Amino acid sequence: MNKRAKLTTWIISGAAVGMLGLSFAAEPLYSTFCRMTGFGGTTQVAAEAPNYTLDRKVRVMFDANVAPGAPLKFRASQPFVDIKLGEKMMAFYEVTNTSSEPVRAMASYNVAPDKVGLYFKKIECFCFKEQTYEPGKTVTLPVVFFVDPDMAKDWQQDDVKGITLSYTYFRASGPQASAARLEDASAVN
Repeated sequence: MNKRAKLTTWIISGAAVGMLGLSFAAEPLYSTFCRMTGFGGTTQVAAEAPNYTLDRKVRVMFDANVAPGAPLKFRASQPFVDIKLGEKMMAFYEVTNTSSEPVRAMASYNVAPDKVGLYFKKIECFCFKEQTYEPGKTVTLPVVFFVDPDMAKDWQQDDVKGITLSYTYFRASGPQASAARLEDASAVN
């Protein structure tokens, strides 16, 4: 094989390895991008709420969904709350295992409209935590959040009167050892 053919082989092999590496890195990179920018309605995480509120109010509506194949009943304890920007709020969801066996499940979330993702901040959430629900048991799950007062400074948010916080429960996959048992809502961070 001549030098030129060897170089071409190395370049093509390197490109293939690079594409394989990028395919493994794509999900965590995209996830990080969404968390940092609020892209696609991805909410932000905060340690605590600000120490002030604004007079502007928004209605936060709660949506609960269950993916096909998950034997769960899932609902918000209340349909909505009206809150001031910067006001810390706690809401509750309830999940019931309707099967006769333990079910491992995990909730994912999003907000709509997508553009408010950067300003919707969760302090406490049951999302993305694999949990085991015992047969016939109902567990109450808290979510603590606020809408960042900086939203009032963004003219693109002026038309926002309502925000929908939507959760979807999925059956979890993977080894049973990775599931956390829930006896009550106090086990949730």
